[in-house]
Amino acid sequence: MLAKRIIPCLDVKDGRTVKGVNFVDLRDAGDPVELAWQYSQQGADELVFLDITATHEGRKTTIDLVKSVARQVNIPFTIGGGINELRDAEILLNSGADKISINSAAVRNRQLIDDLAKTFGSQFVVVAVDTRLVDGSNYVHLRGGREKTDIHTEEWIKEAESRGAGEILLTSMDHDGTKNGFDNLFLQRINQMIDIPLIASGGAGNEQHFVDVFQQANVDAALAASVFHYGEILIPELKERLRTEGITVR
Repeated sequence: MLAKRIIPCLDVKDGRTVKGVNFVDLRDAGDPVELAWQYSQQGADELVFLDITATHEGRKTTIDLVKSVARQVNIPFTIGGGINELRDAEILLNSGADKISINSAAVRNRQLIDDLAKTFGSQFVVVAVDTRLVDGSNYVHLRGGREKTDIHTEEWIKEAESRGAGEILLTSMDHDGTKNGFDNLFLQRINQMIDIPLIASGGAGNEQHFVDVFQQANVDAALAASVFHYGEILIPELKERLRTEGITVR
């Protein structure tokens, strides 16, 4: 059985780590370079860096900041935000990324997933999906959650996998920042219909929520932000709790 992964996420805006609730009301959560170093030291399995306004502002990810963060970590490093073409991914790879995360650009240009997977390998391509429940169905949202599409989340995830995505990072916008737990039922449904790793995101508030998402949804990894940034959950203690619950972690 593969070890479950714990992944802190740095949502970055204007050079600072920020965190909100349901994708709005952002507040400062610290220096991304300093936080990256702390997580690397604490035993995080991976680190995700999302330039959350790059797509909305029509610009590329801030490369200098990416390089500064990459120098601080010795764990797999995923970068997302403003990636629209192969060249963007190549620049990030050369700046220290182990994987790249694409979201809005993948929906608008679906061939991008195929091209990235063929050029760099599927293991390099994480397709991030922001989902929200609307009238009883989950729909894909773009541009940092600002734009609802008519695309059903389940259908899009299956297509992303078929095009060569190596992992899915699924964020429940309804659960994001609430600290009420992950959307375990939906995550379980998605996990049962795909054969690639699923990263759960949105809703972590305490150690039990991580236990629940691994036991109930059997996801491959759980991602969180504010509970780590503000020291509410310490990664070594979380991993010890997971071990006591019989969950395999690194």
